[in-house]
Amino acid sequence: MTIPQTDNIDNAVFLGRQPILDRTQQIVAYELLFRASGGSNAALIEDNFRATAEVVVRAFVEMGLANVLGNYSGYINVDERFLASELVELLPRDRVVLEILETVQLTPAVVTRLRELRQKGMRLALDDFTHLRPEQVPVLDLVEVVKVDLLGLQADEIPLIVECLHRWPLKLLAEKIDDSEQFQHCSQLGFELFQGYYFAKPTILVGRRIDPARIGVLRLINLVISDAEANALEREFKRYPHLTYKLLRLVNSVAFGVATQIDSLRHAITILGRRQLQRWLQLLLFTQRAEGVPGQPLFALAATRGKLMELMMDSIAPGDRGQVDQAFMVGALSLLDVLFGMPLPDLLMELNLADAVRSALLNGEGLLGRLLSIVRALEQNRFADVIALLAELPRLSLSQVNQAQIQALGWANELSATAGG
Repeated sequence: MTIPQTDNIDNAVFLGRQPILDRTQQIVAYELLFRASGGSNAALIEDNFRATAEVVVRAFVEMGLANVLGNYSGYINVDERFLASELVELLPRDRVVLEILETVQLTPAVVTRLRELRQKGMRLALDDFTHLRPEQVPVLDLVEVVKVDLLGLQADEIPLIVECLHRWPLKLLAEKIDDSEQFQHCSQLGFELFQGYYFAKPTILVGRRIDPARIGVLRLINLVISDAEANALEREFKRYPHLTYKLLRLVNSVAFGVATQIDSLRHAITILGRRQLQRWLQLLLFTQRAEGVPGQPLFALAATRGKLMELMMDSIAPGDRGQVDQAFMVGALSLLDVLFGMPLPDLLMELNLADAVRSALLNGEGLLGRLLSIVRALEQNRFADVIALLAELPRLSLSQVNQAQIQALGWANELSATAGG
């Protein structure tokens, strides 16, 4: 979901990113998804090799592994031409999994090449598996992961696929998980890895029991917004002692860059100030785990949204702390309905928000609403919409969005590592 460092739209190559999780719903890897300029350049879409090659250069050279992947592995789609090229030899073997596209013809020559790459230490995965074909048998001896396409299977076919693939020492990845029931079912069947819109694309899950700790964080956020006394903040924190621990872990993380180790709540409030305390409380919401809620992906998404909106606003209105803070708040709080499984208007009634923030969150209005629309379009790979929205913002260029996206991803990666602990 990253835009390369160029304002030449015709030459732009876009990069999407979707998390891969384990049974505990912790991120273990990302699949890097390739897109042509504006999502509509047919020449690039049809040329898988060129698209893959250009994005690999940007992801691993120009943007940097720390920003794109953090400490996780990256799954990269590859076709026959890319497998045969020298480019594949340049990829870091300890960080990359080559995901063999379903369109690849598994000829003897391709199998031989896969065997060579495997002997050199490259990790392999087989994409979009729905049934066992004879030509796949020698490949199953070489791959580490098989991605089973749930959309291509009936529910009663999935156990048969699992039983068939258990003949090989493989990790099974269930892709295109759309809801909690699918996740639980596949986990019980023996799948170890999971990917899909249930984890990465925000959807409202209704009828969920609300975690009291999250209500506590909302109260704390409102106290800070209302400029309550420090004693009132401390009293509220004492009702939820584990929140103090989580807050201290966050503010002592590398991403915050505090020179002095913060070891108490009062110290945190003093050193941080109300402005930063409010930001960390907004992110603290997403570190609370509740049944049926994919916690870590939501935390990473909220952190990325907040930081990206902050950086974009800083490009538009440099030095305007008020607007920059509001931009971070809109990004971080834009997932509240997903987190709580409640309508956003009901949740925002509990918070004393500025009108500009409230109208951006509820109706997508104003400059803040337009920036939020850019962020959502990036997440959903709607790059034509990104370009159209940027045309309305002359102070924000494509290259500035790119730089902001890279910084936001790196910042969120550092935070996720801390929050995951």
